Amino acid sequence: MSKATMGNKLPRKLEQKMQVVGEQIKLARLRRNLSVAQVAERATCSPLTVMRIEKGVATVSMGIYLRVLYALQLDEDILLLAKEDRMGRALQDLQLKQRERASKKG
Repeated sequence: MSKATMGNKLPRKLEQKMQVVGEQIKLARLRRNLSVAQVAERATCSPLTVMRIEKGVATVSMGIYLRVLYALQLDEDILLLAKEDRMGRALQDLQLKQRERASKKG
């Protein structure tokens, strides 16, 4: 894959996750009985952008996602991203288990 297309195309697994996030945002909007236009106005973006978020389009910026989450009063949820870094902690623990011996004074 060339660098030019790499920025526009996500691996299938990530595309599916983006679609799930979009669907969750859409359901949150519908539960609040808000229209796409109302969320767009509150998030200071276009209705088309809100629809793209709800479809899981990967090219929408993180800042716009945050504004839409804020408009839905879900902005605190962003703090849950990468909160539990199990792999990083496991790697850190492995490094801690490797004890170094003190040098022999002789």
